[in-house]
Amino acid sequence: MGNDVLDALLAAFPLPTLVIDQTERIIAANPEALALIGQHVVGRNHVTMLRQPALLDAIEATLRDSETRTTQYLGNDGAQDTTFRVSVRAAQGIGHRGAVVLAFEDVTHVEQTSQMRRDFVANVSHELRTPLTALMGFIETLRGPARNDPAAADRFLNIMQDEAERMNRLVGDLMSLNRVEGDERVRPTDDVVLTDVLASTLRTLRSLAADADVTIEQEFGQDIVHVAADADQLKQVFTNLIENAIKYGGSGGRVTVRVSTLAREPALRAAGVRVEIVDYGPGIDPVHLPRITERFYRADDHRSRALGGTGLGLAIVKHIVNRHRGRLRVESTLGKGATFTVILPTLENTG
Repeated sequence: MGNDVLDALLAAFPLPTLVIDQTERIIAANPEALALIGQHVVGRNHVTMLRQPALLDAIEATLRDSETRTTQYLGNDGAQDTTFRVSVRAAQGIGHRGAVVLAFEDVTHVEQTSQMRRDFVANVSHELRTPLTALMGFIETLRGPARNDPAAADRFLNIMQDEAERMNRLVGDLMSLNRVEGDERVRPTDDVVLTDVLASTLRTLRSLAADADVTIEQEFGQDIVHVAADADQLKQVFTNLIENAIKYGGSGGRVTVRVSTLAREPALRAAGVRVEIVDYGPGIDPVHLPRITERFYRADDHRSRALGGTGLGLAIVKHIVNRHRGRLRVESTLGKGATFTVILPTLENTG
């Protein structure tokens, strides 16, 4: 097969593909392979260009016995590490003694999903292990040294109740996260008055704010804003964000809930509404902001646990906002508080 024909054939392949002959040189590569491996690979020895032992072993073995093999090639696209599944197949009629054809399939997203699943299982296991270990220890103590000590038993039972409630919150948040992830592609259609949801949320949190000595300032304006929404899920979003502002920013003494409408919201490229939850507490180190909505990610791990946080609240918020075709923005400066902004399309622009 002439090189012109081979080049034309490979150019039609959607996957990065290259051919190595029995002299161990790369004799053809399509544009996708050149972009992946390098622009000047044709004519070069494959060992100097590919370099990864598992892939080199597969190539050499297939050149020797013509058996099909599959292996991996690890790369980097400049933004992230990438993983390719490489099919190594013998091809007769190419060159004097045949050749092997390598096809690179990008499976980075599969690897990332698998890693996320492993991380999720590890995080859930870690979150459950601590309260379970505490419960088992206290049960053993109550059956042994504290069997006849009512005061110790009462103290331990209170701690056991706290740990059991912590596990219950975690399981509840896991179930909620599962539901909102499942519903994320289903757009809500109910006509909801946004300020009604906010007012209901603030009534629910009034006692929490009073206990924390935090004043909640309402800046709703005069507009009656309609959004296509799931009212219960929106309340879940605002409950989480305002509760966090009270708990983590309560040292500032106040929390502002501000509603503003724009004829053209830049984040949506259409008319929209912004709900800002502003606290005046210690703020969040900017290094944490890109990851703050990840599952189980905590900017202040010790404080979050002490306040009963599961590390899932903002992940749930992100998925609900996504379902509503909205945007979530987080801004903070250390020592100057934090602002969480939920941007939603108004009802007229949700079609």
